Amino acid sequence: MTKAVFIDRDGVINEVMSSRVKHVNHPSNFYFLKGALEGLRELTEMGFHLFVVTNQGGVGLGFLQEKTLKKIHDKMVLEVENAGGVIKDIAYCCHKPNEGCSCRKPSPGMILDLADRYDIDLTKSYMIGDRETDIEAGRKAGVTTIKIGREIGKADFLAIHLLEAADHIRSREKK
Repeated sequence: MTKAVFIDRDGVINEVMSSRVKHVNHPSNFYFLKGALEGLRELTEMGFHLFVVTNQGGVGLGFLQEKTLKKIHDKMVLEVENAGGVIKDIAYCCHKPNEGCSCRKPSPGMILDLADRYDIDLTKSYMIGDRETDIEAGRKAGVTTIKIGREIGKADFLAIHLLEAADHIRSREKK
């Protein structure tokens, strides 16, 4: 079995609700956050499979077409690869918020599906997110959780950005 890091997209990898961009509805609206590319490269170098798990209710609400979402993700994957990281797969929930699906975080559906498809050992894996819904999904899936931000909430650990989260994982892996 393989170890993995499941990573929320908006607010962890890229800017959202910032001075430059409110929502990422086009590839030109995608800006990496400080430390994101470096953190993704570091996690890849540690031998983790990286998976993006993201709620994208804007598709269900009609603000974004699924083909545009795929273009956004293609741009992200290419830039991550150019920086030395590898995103193994991207899972997204495009249902409307409050639709009651099993894939939308805080449900662990996306994580569990990826773990099943890629033979992931959840006890050796992590979820990194910036919202309590990310942390709750990770906890329900049985992975160690890291919250990006300034308040730990229910997460196991806290980091300011993705690079700091990767550094924390590296220090835990050395034990």
